[in-house]
Amino acid sequence: MIRVKGYPTKDSKFITAEVKQHQSEIFQFLDSKKIKYFAVDIAGSTDVKEEMRKKVGNPSAMPPQVFNGDKYCGDYQKFFDAVEDGKPEAFFKL
Repeated sequence: MIRVKGYPTKDSKFITAEVKQHQSEIFQFLDSKKIKYFAVDIAGSTDVKEEMRKKVGNPSAMPPQVFNGDKYCGDYQKFFDAVEDGKPEAFFKL
């Protein structure tokens, strides 16, 4: 089973209308393709936010960030570019 891990947030310090829309687009795509995933909300813990940033390799990375297992897929811009190029499966490393 493919397990895509998303790092969204509900924290008002991070969430803007744009971030909320980006998170929604990623989850809608996954739902439409019936790809199983789970979301890890970084608002619940500073440790989780730091874990996300460490895995991404960017100390100021913002949500959403996407992983397939331990493989980093990218952020929303990389997802958007893959969809525009007709290669979203490649983004999710499926």
